[in-house]
Amino acid sequence: MKKIGFLSFGHWTPSPHSQTRTASDALLQSIDLAVAAEELGADGAYFRVHHFARQLASPFPLLAAIGARTSRIEIGTGVIDMRYENPLYMTEDAGAADLISGGRLQLGISRGSPEQVVEGYRYFGYVPDEDSDAAAMARHHTAVFLQMIQGHGFAEPNPRPMFPNPPGLLRLEPQSPGLRDRIWWGAGSRATAEWTAEEGMNLMSSTLLTEDTGVPFHQLQAEQIERFRDAWRAAGHPREPRVSVSRSIFPIVSDTDRAYFGHEAASQDQVGLLEGGQARFGKSYADEPDRLVAALAEDEAIAAADTLLLTVPNQLGVDYNAHVIESVLRHVAPDLGWR
Repeated sequence: MKKIGFLSFGHWTPSPHSQTRTASDALLQSIDLAVAAEELGADGAYFRVHHFARQLASPFPLLAAIGARTSRIEIGTGVIDMRYENPLYMTEDAGAADLISGGRLQLGISRGSPEQVVEGYRYFGYVPDEDSDAAAMARHHTAVFLQMIQGHGFAEPNPRPMFPNPPGLLRLEPQSPGLRDRIWWGAGSRATAEWTAEEGMNLMSSTLLTEDTGVPFHQLQAEQIERFRDAWRAAGHPREPRVSVSRSIFPIVSDTDRAYFGHEAASQDQVGLLEGGQARFGKSYADEPDRLVAALAEDEAIAAADTLLLTVPNQLGVDYNAHVIESVLRHVAPDLGWR
């Protein structure tokens, strides 16, 4: 394990029990938490993207703001639902955010998760072809996006432009060199992980898989990672890929920690239905640091990945979430091989 970051869903609710009650709170606190995480020595600040929900939805203004407030930490998404995206507009937004951050963008994209509304992408103006489906549409948007961020010219210039053009076909601007190698695909199955490798994207694996073989979640996820790396080698890509996994990890080092998460010590994998198919959900980890280290050392997927993303309960506020990140970095991570 080489890097540790956090992953926030950016929830907000007007409940008096929440420290994050408005969209403004969610956005501004996300920036503050990224700044705090960098000061603590964490490696990444990642954010979920959900539409039609009281959660973070428009990632690029947030990522650009974090990029301007920080200097070292990786900033990214986990994940952007490509069913909703205009890949050309996204190319411009991603290029700008990456340049503002100095090339620290790690952009997680995917087909997307179950939605708040029925076929929400249709409200954004995207409809699958008659002989296709939404997943294929997401992959098509992805293919266009991956092509555009490589910076090849494709558009015929106006012979009488408002401003002088460089010679040849025009590309989208701004372009950010190296961004193509920092695109991740959120894969929910072993087969999708193999496709991710074939397409030359890094692998982002979450706390659930949309399949179940009867083995513990971490072993199934470790197999997914192994298949990804095998497919990467078979594809002959020239660089080494990256792999991230997400976990809910809470060291119990105070009475407040125990009150919030002491009950999670008994957490186990869960198997259920997701969009009509069987899925396996990984357990949470919460315990005294020494027992937590022992439990995490047996997690085969964490051992196989190079990046661990800590899912944080953002509605508990910036100070408490910074405490959780610091507790992991100080009491748990060194014994797992971090730095």
